Amino acid sequence: MKLLRYGPAGGEQPGLLDRDGNIRSLAGHVADIGGATLAPERLDLLRQLDAEKLPLVEGAPRLGPPVAGIGNVIAIGLNYPGHGAQYEIPSEPIVFSKHTGSICGPNDPIKIPPGATKVDWEVELAVVIGRRAKRVPVEAALDFVAGYMLANDVSERDFQSARGGQFIKGKSCENFCPLGPWLVSTDEIFDPQGIRLWLDVNGRRVQDDSTANMIFPVKELVSYVSQFMVLLPGDVIITGTPPGVGMTRGWYLSAGDELETGATRLGAQRQRVIAAAL
Repeated sequence: MKLLRYGPAGGEQPGLLDRDGNIRSLAGHVADIGGATLAPERLDLLRQLDAEKLPLVEGAPRLGPPVAGIGNVIAIGLNYPGHGAQYEIPSEPIVFSKHTGSICGPNDPIKIPPGATKVDWEVELAVVIGRRAKRVPVEAALDFVAGYMLANDVSERDFQSARGGQFIKGKSCENFCPLGPWLVSTDEIFDPQGIRLWLDVNGRRVQDDSTANMIFPVKELVSYVSQFMVLLPGDVIITGTPPGVGMTRGWYLSAGDELETGATRLGAQRQRVIAAAL
């Protein structure tokens, strides 16, 4: 099942993608796709709906982030060999966060903030929590996952590394966390370690890898993070990016650049880079 939210920013409506790729409205079945909707029993009810009988959404509306009211975006650093050639492979996951004000739809523009000179791309698998998770064991961790999304962990490397303090400053600017186009429930993705991720900048393939190569797989990440904080329904963990980011290539995004990001079974994102308004 592929759940999505469509419409203008701040006014998105819940929907799903049918087997022919059409958007169907879930109005009247759920108020929105947020934490409460992601509970296993609620998702089971949505799976029982006949998508072909749901109202067809005409045209090509804007897609918003597939999950509403996200409380936390937890991010993982250096989770693929070769992502940071200058770093040693970590013995434990590197955990930081992105402010929720960075969340946007999958095709919304990436905005270069004033003073930014090193805006970078990072294709990632996003994990959406469906049940309250507190100190869960590794072997049970995937039972707490509602589904998966595509994410781009856009980063301003100068803000991140050269301005003191924590990573969050370089990770949290407006539109620095495109999510979607849809949330794919776990009944369609049983093994999150078999997903190919890729990203193109101006038609040039710069990242192309598989989640099979993660240093810490999804079940270990969910379990690990839950040892230090309670994960709540609707929380998102973005699981690290493979090699090929601008930081290691020595070039960064500029206004006018175009990105296309994709993942097997998770759809694709298309973004144009613009200068943010002052």
